[in-house]
Amino acid sequence: MVVDGAVGTGGEPGSSDSLRTFGAVVQALREHAGLSREEFGERVRFSKHTVASVELGRRMPDPTFVERAEEVLGNTGALRKAAGHLARQPGLAAWFRQWARLETTAITLYTYECRLIPGLLQTEAYARTLFTNQLPPMDDEQVEAQWVARAERQRLLRERPNTAFSFILEEGLILRRMGGMEVTRGLIDHVLEIAELRNVEIQVMPQVRETHAGLDGPMRLLETPDNRWFAYCEGQESGQLIADPKVVSMLQMRYARMRSQALTLEDSVSLLQRRRGAL
Repeated sequence: MVVDGAVGTGGEPGSSDSLRTFGAVVQALREHAGLSREEFGERVRFSKHTVASVELGRRMPDPTFVERAEEVLGNTGALRKAAGHLARQPGLAAWFRQWARLETTAITLYTYECRLIPGLLQTEAYARTLFTNQLPPMDDEQVEAQWVARAERQRLLRERPNTAFSFILEEGLILRRMGGMEVTRGLIDHVLEIAELRNVEIQVMPQVRETHAGLDGPMRLLETPDNRWFAYCEGQESGQLIADPKVVSMLQMRYARMRSQALTLEDSVSLLQRRRGAL
């Protein structure tokens, strides 16, 4: 699962000049050899889709791909040397960037999460726990790039004091204790600190609740400076930016109902403090 635009090996990284150049060289050598992507894929034992992703600069080729491609394309050593200079474009997944750009100027931002603590509220320890549990696994460079991108987004909370932030979090996210007790203690302390900001409201949806308007899953809503509203929904390896006013209005109604179903601001803080004390 990719959350908050995280770039795992399943969610393709943003392209970079080195990735695009490497991909162009692979494509040129393949075409010079008279091989289609499917034929080349069969020889290097990777799918034609993987070959296409590498050639278009969307995928970091693993060492096995490089070695097999060298063997098939003449063993010139060019691909081995070029692979040593490859670098991912650090930051957010391509499908998340449009939403992230809207975030930077939003005057209102609502977030409901039932899977994990939203990226804007995560501590470094909690975020790194998520990154290191990502499947397929990330290497150290990818994990570091993920955290740098997430920390950069978190500046929104303090650098945009006139933006109204609202978060609704499921109590179960705390009860899960992702990363262990120490990580959870630090996480709760951090959330309580953020809740003290004048422009931030944090509510907890109690674990036991007979009615719930958010059963269709996580959602985010934002209002732009020209008072247009957008929504964003994220799932496994993908995200959907929603501009249709009818759909956005429906999600706004659901979010408003959830705000009435969740604990009040004061009761939410009290619950978090009790959970912190029980650890």
